[in-house]
Amino acid sequence: MKKVGIVMGSASDLPVVQKTMDALKALGIPYEAHVYSAHRTPAQAAAFASSARENGFGVIIAAAGMAAHLGGVLASMTTLPVIGIPCKSAALDGMDALLATVQMPSGIPVATVAIDGATNAALLAAEILAVTDGELAQKLADKRAKDAAAVLEKDCALQTGTP
Repeated sequence: MKKVGIVMGSASDLPVVQKTMDALKALGIPYEAHVYSAHRTPAQAAAFASSARENGFGVIIAAAGMAAHLGGVLASMTTLPVIGIPCKSAALDGMDALLATVQMPSGIPVATVAIDGATNAALLAAEILAVTDGELAQKLADKRAKDAAAVLEKDCALQTGTP
């Protein structure tokens, strides 16, 4: 199975990224996580992205706040899918990161999840890998069925007056 590369622009993004790592681990997907800044360590970020395919990665997840150029920088260095997680910051509550991540120029796509949407980033990465991995596709189908059953159980409890 291909690995997922996780790159966060700052160690302060780890509480958000931990949800990504937890979701990948629950699905049995191998991953590798790094702290590389698009602005402070651009050479390391570029080296990681440009060699990711040769190093066994199938998807890269980039988590960054504020200017949030990390996803675009990584995407410019690889043809692997890149998923951006815009992280909430104090200044603009994450809107700056969301807009910086989603507004990529034509030719350098970065799939973007919600602000602090780390779990969805992991699930989207899993779906991408599952295109060629039937076992992983089944794990995702099982997870969706389990999630649906949990919702219906809560509805049943609500209908019977025992929430």
